[in-house]
Amino acid sequence: MLLGLVLLMCAAPCEPASEVLLLTARPSRPKEGGSMTLTCEMRATSQKLDAPVQFCFFTDSQTLGQGCSRSPELQLPTVWREDSGSYWCEAKTSTIRVTWSPRIQIQVQGVPVWNVSLETQPPGGQVQKGKKLVLICLATQGTGDITFSWYKGALGLTLKTKTQRSLTATFEIPAVTDSDAEKYYCTADNGYRPSISELVSVTVRSPVSHPVLTLRVPGAQAFPGDVVELCCEAQSGSPPIQYWFYHEDVILGSILAPSGGGASFNLSLTTEHSGNYSCEADNGLGAQRSEVVTLSITVPVEDKKELLASGVLEGLLGTLGPTVMALSLCCWLKKRMGRPAAADPGRSPPSPVPQVSNYINSAAPLQEQFIYENVNVVSGDEVYSLVYHRQQERQAAGCLSHLF
Repeated sequence: MLLGLVLLMCAAPCEPASEVLLLTARPSRPKEGGSMTLTCEMRATSQKLDAPVQFCFFTDSQTLGQGCSRSPELQLPTVWREDSGSYWCEAKTSTIRVTWSPRIQIQVQGVPVWNVSLETQPPGGQVQKGKKLVLICLATQGTGDITFSWYKGALGLTLKTKTQRSLTATFEIPAVTDSDAEKYYCTADNGYRPSISELVSVTVRSPVSHPVLTLRVPGAQAFPGDVVELCCEAQSGSPPIQYWFYHEDVILGSILAPSGGGASFNLSLTTEHSGNYSCEADNGLGAQRSEVVTLSITVPVEDKKELLASGVLEGLLGTLGPTVMALSLCCWLKKRMGRPAAADPGRSPPSPVPQVSNYINSAAPLQEQFIYENVNVVSGDEVYSLVYHRQQERQAAGCLSHLF
């Protein structure tokens, strides 16, 4: 009885292949990742079919598709190398016995990986310290499961390996450090031969720290005419670094430090350069400003006296000048239009000797002097004075220009 059960189970597969059915594949040598169509053809037969025919497709004892159907064709949208093997089909009706087609061998052709490259995100391999770096390994072509690997340095330290059915794979470094500044490459292999990318350099950039501003003067105090050196330096930050110098938030100038470090700026001082100074450093990752440094310009005593005398003189000239001119003009007109005065016994004659008074309006020596002198009485009780103006010459002070 056991022998009969085994014969019953083996009956359909053990039947010799029928010459009525023929299985074909298009294309006969399909490429991995492409499609393939199987057709179960029935040859002419003297046997009359009085019922619909059902077609079934198999590979290595596995049923393909959704089972048997009335269509003699079965389309496989995507085939891979592991789909290579033996294929056959069967046709059956409700009245005739099952008919099997001969087996055919189908070999799926794979496409080797080719033209592998490595890209970075951010682009260009420039990444800020503490930020994420993404290494992207890409292949122009290749089929099937592809194994991607990432390596660091010339010695090829393996970072990561992953296998997936894709032409692109990524590897991430969540937060880069200074030690991640290195050369990287990747490989891709789908079983034929590995393909290697070119080396890509990764640069880790750090933002600049708050710079320190130092003012250097020749002596203990800063005087007009001195040259002061403004030195600005950021202790950390990736080059190049651009430095800007300010006086009361007004830009004095800028200097580029291509290799990092500090930068100096020379300025020839005048009395107007007292005040607050600062500097700024920027390498493209965010500008940083220094603390304010105050500079006081010491003016010598002689210069102060000259400045004070000059101010007083200008004030007197502006105030008394018009008055002197008006009195002089009035006196001249009176003399032109006057007549001889009659003797007045009640009035004593004017003194023939002039009365002189000197007024110095500044504590500084060698300044202006004004001389007042009474003149003859013209008529009535009116008395006119003639004022003389005498000014001593002095040397004008010079002004140095800025040195940039």
